[in-house]
Amino acid sequence: MTDSIKNRYEFTILFDVENGNPNGDPDAGNMPRVDPETGYGIVTDVCLKRKIRNYIETVCEDKTGYRIYVKEGVPLNRSDKEAFTNLGVEENNIKEKKKSDPELDIKIRDFMCANFFDIRTFGAVLTTFVKASLNCGQVRGPVQLGFARSIDPISTQEVTITRVAITKESDAEEKTTEMGRKYVVPYALYRVDGYISANLARKATGFSEEDLQLFWQAVINMFEHDHSAARGNMAVRELIVFKHASELGNAPAYKLFERIVVERKAGVIAARNYKDYEVKVDVVDLPEGVACDRMI
Repeated sequence: MTDSIKNRYEFTILFDVENGNPNGDPDAGNMPRVDPETGYGIVTDVCLKRKIRNYIETVCEDKTGYRIYVKEGVPLNRSDKEAFTNLGVEENNIKEKKKSDPELDIKIRDFMCANFFDIRTFGAVLTTFVKASLNCGQVRGPVQLGFARSIDPISTQEVTITRVAITKESDAEEKTTEMGRKYVVPYALYRVDGYISANLARKATGFSEEDLQLFWQAVINMFEHDHSAARGNMAVRELIVFKHASELGNAPAYKLFERIVVERKAGVIAARNYKDYEVKVDVVDLPEGVACDRMI
């Protein structure tokens, strides 16, 4: 692995959905998530991280150092045990091993970070090590995302659908179709802000410049290999990045995010396309040591 990143970053992602459900709420019949007080749509950080993980797994295909820890069909404990095996540790002799090697926690953490891209990026709760009372059980990652929020309140449509195939043999003589329903958002533009800490990258996970470039690539393309009828048309429209000249940063994050203003264009009553919005980024008189890049 190369050296960890040296600069702090803040970034904003703008993505949209057309005739789809960007993030269903299991507590509301899988309807699109919404803030009940304001009507604004919500997409969780967990949902977005899943898309990024899936893209990395698709592109890297278990390449050494770029495996995914949180993935379907692989128990977390199975991945945890790889670190024990590599370091010659058994679950029943952890206390003895730790006495003889005071840096065992760090070695386990470093092994997991070196082998799994999503731990190196987002951090993780390593359940086996937490249970074993090791100090490496909770790894805080340098890359953090908030919840995405729609620019305008969303309207959810319930669409009735039919299927010509009948499930039960006994129903074949009584009906020719079966009915169901799905929920879609006709159109919505979402914004999510994120943070990358060079300090945490250096002290904890070793998140590198190579990892950073792969992360930007994953963000830009996270919906490109995730199309489905349920999600409709989804795409990342803008990736706006603020780069600091130092590890700890040169300006407060909120002041940089306030420079990004997304508004519906005058005269547009109901947005149905990305072109119905105007995105303004104020790059005049940026704080000293901060640069802005619009990657899309």
